[in-house]
This record gives sequence, C-alpha cells and structure tokens, in this order.
Amino acid sequence: MSERKPLTILGIGAHVGDVELVAGGVLASHFLKGDRIATLALTAGERGVPDGQDVNEYREQKVREAHTFAGMLGGEARVFEIPDGEIPDDEAIRLRVCDVIREVKPNIIITHPCNSMHKDHATTHRIVNDARFFAGLKAMEREHPAHFAGKLYYGENWEDAVGYVPYVYVDFDQAAFDLWIEALSTHWFVTGSKSFNYMDYYKSLARVRGLEARKEYAETFMIPPETMRLRQFEL
Repeated sequence: MSERKPLTILGIGAHVGDVELVAGGVLASHFLKGDRIATLALTAGERGVPDGQDVNEYREQKVREAHTFAGMLGGEARVFEIPDGEIPDDEAIRLRVCDVIREVKPNIIITHPCNSMHKDHATTHRIVNDARFFAGLKAMEREHPAHFAGKLYYGENWEDAVGYVPYVYVDFDQAAFDLWIEALSTHWFVTGSKSFNYMDYYKSLARVRGLEARKEYAETFMIPPETMRLRQFEL
C-alpha cells in the first residue's frame, strides 16, 4: 500500500472566523493527520466590534485571532486589509486571491456557497470560483506558476442557509472536535457576541451532522453542481 501524501487545505472566508466556524473540525482533523492548513480572510470582520471598543483595535484583535487559530492547527493565516462590508467585486481582487492560491498550492479549497444574507459572503463565493480558475491558467503569468486546486467545497454557514443542501459529509473524532473548539474559543465573537450564540450552534450542528452520517461529529459541504457527477465524497 502506497503511503498517503499530505494534503494542503486552504479555507477562504469573507471574514476572520467564517472558515474557522464552518470547517474548523475538518481542518483540525486534517492537521492531526499531518496535512497542511491555511486560511485567508478577505476582511477582518471588524465592524462586528464589541460595544465601547475602537474598530481599528478590534481589527487588529481579529487578525491576531486568525493567526492564533491557524497556528493552533499548525497552519498559517492571511487577512487582507479590505474594510469589512466593502469587498470589491472586480478582477483585481480575483487576481489577489489567485496569487494566494498559487502561492499556497492547495489540493482543496473551502469557501462560502452562492447564497447568503451577507453580501460579503456571496461576493467571496464569486471571487473564489473565478480566482481558482485564474490560478490554474498556465498562460496567465503572475508571480507564482499556475496551480489548479482539484477540489472546491462550500461550507455550511447559518448566514448562507438559503438553498443550502448538504452533499458531502466529512466526519471527525473527539480529538479533532476538542482541538477545534479550543482554537475557536480564541475568537471573541464566538464566545462573547450577544447577537448570536455561535459556539452552541456550531458545536450542536457538528453533532447533528455526525449523527446523520452515523459518526461522532461531521461537517457538511456543497460542491460546484458541475462536479457532482464526479462523486467527490470525502476531503
């Protein structure tokens, strides 16, 4: 039996915390299996600032939280300087994300599905799909050589629920769950936000999806409709 080759997984979210919430258990599981983890947030998500805190200070805090989470999973984080709520839907941002994909060289990309109550999420979905295409074009000369990420997954976010239908279940064990929750707890909005109980929701969702898969814990994903016939049933 040939030895399993390590994978590289790149999670791309609109804000710091998006990928960490919807795919953190899977990322933790893959880290424990020896795979490489990387995250990219197009914005810090700083406009969810706690009452009484300066928004610029909170942005710096969010960036630190992104690096802390990724570091606890042995990985690396990138956060663009774009203001929260102002992600441009243009070619320039697609090329910036393309450059990150070429630099990181992921086998797998995880991002938002197409529908969302949050404009940044829907915009990020479009950006990532095009950036992945650009990254694979050998004739498009950039700083790094072309790289095509073979698999693209869309995570289950409560703000992106319209039209979301689970297609892929990826299970993980108690060790990965515990690591994920420990890392997730370093994000203030997960533990301190009064607007939504993120921690309870995503912990419960992982258990429910695990039960549906006849496993301990799981996270679900959609895939591009055109690839469904390829039967991509696991990361």
